Amino acid sequence: PCTPYGVMKLLEATGIETEGKHVVVLGRSNIVGRPVAALLERRNATVILCHSRTKDLPSLTKIADIVVVAVGRPNMITGEHLKEGCVVIDVGINRMEDGSLVGDADFQSCKTKASYITPVPGGVGPLTIANLLKNTYLSHVKRHL
Repeated sequence: PCTPYGVMKLLEATGIETEGKHVVVLGRSNIVGRPVAALLERRNATVILCHSRTKDLPSLTKIADIVVVAVGRPNMITGEHLKEGCVVIDVGINRMEDGSLVGDADFQSCKTKASYITPVPGGVGPLTIANLLKNTYLSHVKRHL
């Protein structure tokens, strides 16, 4: 899938190692959460798959080296939820009543704790689009071989 592949390419491009790291994936959808968890496991990360009803979520996110947030709730993760120096990849995009766009992680409070954090908009979304175009092109080329 385009978005999980984009997350992996983002980690790769920034030189963020996943092997042996503790990763919390927040969101269990079949199009983002589960595939990104599987891809991270293939790269030897220790993955905990959580969701919006996970009990005591902060106790899990506070031990994570990498947090991938894809739950669909605006500003659900704050800096209080994070370990110092962790990586936050915010896949969520939510339109607020005032028309502004925010992620599932509160960017302002999370950026004080995170060593890396993706913005919303402009973070993972463009990677999703790029991978969609790539998949479309490859599908076309393979069909005409």
